[in-house]
Amino acid sequence: MQRRVVVTGLGLICAVGNTAPEVWENLVAGKSGMAPITQFDATGYPVTFAAEVKNFDVLQFIDKKESRKMARFIHLAIAACDEAIASAGLKIDASNAERVGVFIGSGIGGFEIIEREHTNLMTGGPRKISPFFIPGAIINMAAGQASIRYGAKGPISATATACATSANSIGDAFRIVERGDADIMLAGGSEAAVTPMSVGGFAAMRALSTRNDEPTKASRPFDRDRDGFVVGEGAGILVLEDLEHAKARGATILAEICGYGMSADAYHMTGIAPEGEGAQRSMKAALADAKMKPEEIDYVNAHATSTPLGDVNESRALEMVFGEHALSKKLKVSSTKSMTGHLLGGAGGLEAGITVQALRHQMMPPTINLDNPDEGCRLEYLANQALAGKVNAALSNSFGFGGINASLVFKRWED
Repeated sequence: MQRRVVVTGLGLICAVGNTAPEVWENLVAGKSGMAPITQFDATGYPVTFAAEVKNFDVLQFIDKKESRKMARFIHLAIAACDEAIASAGLKIDASNAERVGVFIGSGIGGFEIIEREHTNLMTGGPRKISPFFIPGAIINMAAGQASIRYGAKGPISATATACATSANSIGDAFRIVERGDADIMLAGGSEAAVTPMSVGGFAAMRALSTRNDEPTKASRPFDRDRDGFVVGEGAGILVLEDLEHAKARGATILAEICGYGMSADAYHMTGIAPEGEGAQRSMKAALADAKMKPEEIDYVNAHATSTPLGDVNESRALEMVFGEHALSKKLKVSSTKSMTGHLLGGAGGLEAGITVQALRHQMMPPTINLDNPDEGCRLEYLANQALAGKVNAALSNSFGFGGINASLVFKRWED
């Protein structure tokens, strides 16, 4: 028998806020998190801005000695985990440790440590490489450090599926709880890719917006003048829990997760299948898993990154899956990446958390900078203003390089 799974905790950190309430408040207000890069000197780079986390003090979460052994993506993951656990009112001890698991992924991991230690190697030889280089940088150490920190001894994994990473982590953790292999899972992802090689690499692909003179207007999903995405950083962690377990301990239930779909484009390493064919199958699979009809979905938090091809293809995929429900503009869609930037492997965790908040608050955040919709983007994208209204069910999309698609369905919780 499949168990019902609910969200009982939430931790978010990104360019528009360092806690879930702060993130939500600024998203509803339409605030952009884009600004000139501060983490390295971007002089001479084609792109000189990003969506950095601001005013983050790792020493509020991890002591100085230990923090030096971890990459920034781990720092951000721990901050989000701390908030998620606190908001869930969760205590992990000998009585439940083996029934609490951790699925936290990252698309890139500790890029800044890799770059730093390569410099040390080139300038000082192999003896200058830090002994903490490998454990500080590898992708699975966000999950590993969280497990160690909280004493969670249940299932553990670290997904790395590019920009679908967090959504896959949450979906896979949902399955773990659903089938009874754990009662509680910390799930999501983290990314800290505002580094010279990362920004330089994406710029070399011509994937990034180059609006260096107006960063706050750079990310403009669905707009005809969009010219690429903005690298963002942060983390999103959800506490997923068996419904009966959550009720038994008196937990506050934020939403129910009820559908997960994934698919492969089998098309191109960075390109998107025409008309978002792979995305269509992912969304259809999530709806089927949730046993819901397309017209039952009120809101979609789109993957839309502000790239010329991606936004049109996702819009077309939404049209094909939701039909008249979408074309009549009853389905509301927005891309919060217009404010947070693109967190790469952390995007799905952040956006799943935002979707949960939309259900919780009966409010849908806007797509800012949407001044002139692309002619191929014909849906209701909540241009520049949040919308209060009925949100009983919502879907969150995440798509990654390699043609990896993941979709999650959440429902409003009513006891």
